[in-house]
Amino acid sequence: MISASQSLPFDDLGSRAVQADFSGGHLSSDGGCLLLRQVDVRLGLCSSLAGCFTDLRNSDLIDHTVAQLLAQRIHAIALGYEDINDHQTLRLDPLLAVAAGKVDPTGQSRLHDKSCAMAAPSTLNRFELGNNVSDRYHKISYNPQMIEETLLETSVRSLPKHATQVVLDLDGMGHLIHGMQEGRHFSAYYDNWCYQPLYIVAGDLLLWAQLRTGESDAKEDVVSALKKIIPAVRRRCKKARILVRGDSGFCRQEIMAFCQQEKEVYYVLGFGKNPKLVDLIQSQLMMAAAKRCLTGLDSAREFTQFEYQAQSWDGPRRVIAKAEVTAQGQNPRFVVTNLPAQGFEQEPPLGAQVVYEEVYCARGNMENILKQQVLDLQADRMSTHYMASNQLRLWLASFAYVLIERLRAVGLAGTQLEKATAGTIRVKLLKVATAVKVSVRRVYAQMSSAFVMRDVFAQCLSKLRQWQPG
Repeated sequence: MISASQSLPFDDLGSRAVQADFSGGHLSSDGGCLLLRQVDVRLGLCSSLAGCFTDLRNSDLIDHTVAQLLAQRIHAIALGYEDINDHQTLRLDPLLAVAAGKVDPTGQSRLHDKSCAMAAPSTLNRFELGNNVSDRYHKISYNPQMIEETLLETSVRSLPKHATQVVLDLDGMGHLIHGMQEGRHFSAYYDNWCYQPLYIVAGDLLLWAQLRTGESDAKEDVVSALKKIIPAVRRRCKKARILVRGDSGFCRQEIMAFCQQEKEVYYVLGFGKNPKLVDLIQSQLMMAAAKRCLTGLDSAREFTQFEYQAQSWDGPRRVIAKAEVTAQGQNPRFVVTNLPAQGFEQEPPLGAQVVYEEVYCARGNMENILKQQVLDLQADRMSTHYMASNQLRLWLASFAYVLIERLRAVGLAGTQLEKATAGTIRVKLLKVATAVKVSVRRVYAQMSSAFVMRDVFAQCLSKLRQWQPG
């Protein structure tokens, strides 16, 4: 590793030499982590999550509590440091120490290594492997069911209490792996070894992130997850009907039968086409082809609906068809639903076109959330051998998303970043050069005078200070 005083020479600027080194002292490139800390404190996220862990260490002999280890890891992921090895130098960052709840951000009050306040990569690694290795060095374990419930309850608290409808979007996204991890399986679809986690979201809120083995079918564990999610949503939104939405991978008898048995639970699921279904909409396909020829449009579509029963179903169900013709040929699509065609009281009818275009196609927003999970928060970083510890990593990335989502929904509402992705928020708002001075009375963070987003930053902080989570 390069030493702090080693000079880094650059090309001259006129008659002046340009040199740099890493001897700046208490500086941070992540001044925005103070905003994440504000969200964390308001939600009580890391403190609640710490209650899911059992710590058998002697409290008189440790430097880092479970809540501090969690905060260090989750905040770092939100800031773009998903690799545990990053903490070898990141543990020197005084603002991340503040976000982690370290009363002394310099580390001078530590029992052992006084050069920095936060945990080393080896400590974080033992922390994550606690449920897989049983020896004198691994004394922290966790309850998976409690972590699962904490993610669910934390996100459900952000649903509007008086909502009339809550939409639960299902998706099983492949996470590629590059090793001999437990539960791996080769997927022909992804042409690689992978896991198949189950994600369930409501709007922009991530409710469920369950790691499944690579050979898992899309429908696996969906009903058991819904049995936990629906009661939690009911407790929050007492008058809301619930709509379960997913692609054709979730169009299974078990899921549809469960929804039909539950009160005020509906589904809109993609339905894979087959020759019999296509035969049933031949007249609509002909009408769409004629419309395209007469109008000169790139594509034309017609909608219809009918009762249909697949062999695996226990009865006929309402199927909606989109008969589309494009320059490439016919493009029929089908969905199955138990939504009433006449609609709900004091609401417009739910005809075939409305259900397909306005209800089913809206599930595309979930893809944006999953992209943030994978591209911005690296939730697919499944590099430990054990499936349990990889599940913990998936949860940690999910909690990092919760922090950023609440930062965006509450603090950035009405600003230019109110619809920004996690990656954009990180680059434009959280990455700000900051000098840190620590005294007996205060931690003083001096941010760059050239910070472009200073007004948005101040507005965000003002809103977060006034925010009282429901």
